[in-house]
Amino acid sequence: MPEPRAAVLLLVRDPAEAERALPRILPGRSLRLIRREEVRHLAPLRLVSRLRSLRVDELVMLVDDLDMHESLWKLEALGAMPTAPRRYLLDLSGRRLILSASRFVARDLPAWGAGVLLAGLALARTTARVRWLLGAPRRAPRSASGKRIIYLRSDLGAGIAAGGSVAHTAGVVAGLQAAGADVGFISSDRLRLFDPRRHSVDLAPPGRLCNFNRETQGLAYSFRFERQARIVLARRPADLLYQRFDAFNHAGIVLSRETRAPLVLEFNGSEVWIEDHWGRPFRFRTIFAGLEKAHLRHADLIVVVSAPLEEYLLGRGVERDRILVLENAVDPERYRPDLPIGPVRRRLGLDGRTVIGFIGTFGRWHGAKVLARAALRVAGERPNVRFLFVGDGVERPEAEAILAGASRREAAVFTGLVPQEEGPVHLAAMDVLVSPHVPNSDGSRFFGSPTKLFEYMATGRGIVASRLEQIGEVLEHERTALLVPPADETALAAAILRLVDDRDLSARLGASARRRVLERHTWEAHGRRLLDRLRDLGLIRWN
Repeated sequence: MPEPRAAVLLLVRDPAEAERALPRILPGRSLRLIRREEVRHLAPLRLVSRLRSLRVDELVMLVDDLDMHESLWKLEALGAMPTAPRRYLLDLSGRRLILSASRFVARDLPAWGAGVLLAGLALARTTARVRWLLGAPRRAPRSASGKRIIYLRSDLGAGIAAGGSVAHTAGVVAGLQAAGADVGFISSDRLRLFDPRRHSVDLAPPGRLCNFNRETQGLAYSFRFERQARIVLARRPADLLYQRFDAFNHAGIVLSRETRAPLVLEFNGSEVWIEDHWGRPFRFRTIFAGLEKAHLRHADLIVVVSAPLEEYLLGRGVERDRILVLENAVDPERYRPDLPIGPVRRRLGLDGRTVIGFIGTFGRWHGAKVLARAALRVAGERPNVRFLFVGDGVERPEAEAILAGASRREAAVFTGLVPQEEGPVHLAAMDVLVSPHVPNSDGSRFFGSPTKLFEYMATGRGIVASRLEQIGEVLEHERTALLVPPADETALAAAILRLVDDRDLSARLGASARRRVLERHTWEAHGRRLLDRLRDLGLIRWN
């Protein structure tokens, strides 16, 4: 009997990882894989027509997590259309939701109705909660004598396998633990890079009813997360709460007020500003601006990664003694120069090549397009050079198009996302590491502290980077890196060529950068500085 033919729509963050998982979750099928970018431009009826034309036995819509997908209703509506004899949603854990026209009428439409009511209730409750928090006086926390820190991880980013946020969370926790803290989690999903034998992890999974868009989904989940976290904390109290700022979630403020445990807020930027400039402005912008203001009002200590973010908080009325600037850092045992590079180079066809590398999530601020244009110049002068772009994101297609449009696509390898665990060996496989960050488009100060910067330094390779805010402060031109004006592809190409041609200079810069990062920028030092400030403020009493 022939294998059934299945068309798989890859609606996941990491298509490469999903492809590796397919033999496990969809065995015994002949698969036709369709990436999101192949159909993103199609109108609904054209999409239905395209899927019907495949004449497959099954249409599978693969998502990271059925409970976290922000537009589940759109996929349920698509599944009601007669595109294939069998249609269903599937997530990477293997959970399946059968779809059909009859199920759409009997199951999905009533669920939508209930979800609309719950979403409206969540908006009303959040509006009232924001009004209360902005009017309530700050409460005095008790000083923590115990060492139990609970990290509240409330974001709905299922499927995030790599990137600065993954590295940062792992690093912060490792630094705190090295300094003597006992760190546990209350989390929306399972964590990468964490050994469950060393950290308690209590899951607070979301529901599906409000999955119309990420705003109502996130606001409704905040109350659910708060309820589930309250149960966990009643069973095992926390001495201190730590929360990475989540624009949708206000559970940390409420739980801190209820338990009088000090609240440390990690603030990596205003989500309202980020969506206004790099994404889609919030539909309920007033609510999110109010939630941000409430967090800044009630947190006992706010940790930021850069001086521009400190300046932003001061401008919002936050007292200076409640702000701690801690730039990002690195684990120099994971990122180091002596990792085995042969397997990665062979697999990617890079043996015998000089490899110029970049790793990142291809955000608007990462400068991937600038690097692609510089690559055209370098490849034209040094045919043996290959560029290795590791990661995925919004600017990856544009960077690839720049190279393809100039008939230089063979000069670069784009790996897509790789798991965070594999990041160090990919960096070690590169000869020159590039950090081509660009300024903010509105002229405001660049407020980032790129984790890749410190990972590059620990890897001990020659670095070319933009002379931009903290990047130009951490790196020293001609001593630990070559610095170039941001967004200047000509200067970037010239600096890359200089390190390609002068291996001794590249080696000296790399060795000096690694020494500098060991002296100043490890996660252990990061954890000690955070706990020292908490002691200075009287928020903890243990040594």
